[in-house]
Amino acid sequence: MIIVLQRVARAACTVAGEVTGRIETGYCLFVCGVKGDTAADVVWLADKVVDLRLFADAEGRTNLSLQDVTGSRKSVLVVPQFTLAADWRKGRRPSFTRSASPDEGERLVGVFERRLTERGVGVARGRFGAEMSIELLNQGPFTLVLDSSVRPVAESP
Repeated sequence: MIIVLQRVARAACTVAGEVTGRIETGYCLFVCGVKGDTAADVVWLADKVVDLRLFADAEGRTNLSLQDVTGSRKSVLVVPQFTLAADWRKGRRPSFTRSASPDEGERLVGVFERRLTERGVGVARGRFGAEMSIELLNQGPFTLVLDSSVRPVAESP
């Protein structure tokens, strides 16, 4: 699974004029299931997102995780985005053969969202397979690219 995580002051997803998800301070997560991903990979990455210390403490240091904050800061907007696994190296048209199939991708994103909810995080959603408009105000800016295929050996299942 590949995730682009952005710490945001606010974010919203709109599909055909309907707001499908909206958050205030938290994370906007662009999420892509990749062929070969397992539920264990997805749960590990969801736990990593929850436990990363990306919010400022009283001294202004990034020492607080989603587990440590309260209120609106303890929320995420999950935006399914299969294009994160694009191979753009050859030619001019990207290939998406590395992305999970639509059914599998949707299942993996569902596992990811359920794990975040189990960990006490508020989850707002985009709509899988839809043409989405995403509006966000990046805070920091603070952006990370997370990939379950490069996790440390010590953390493998």
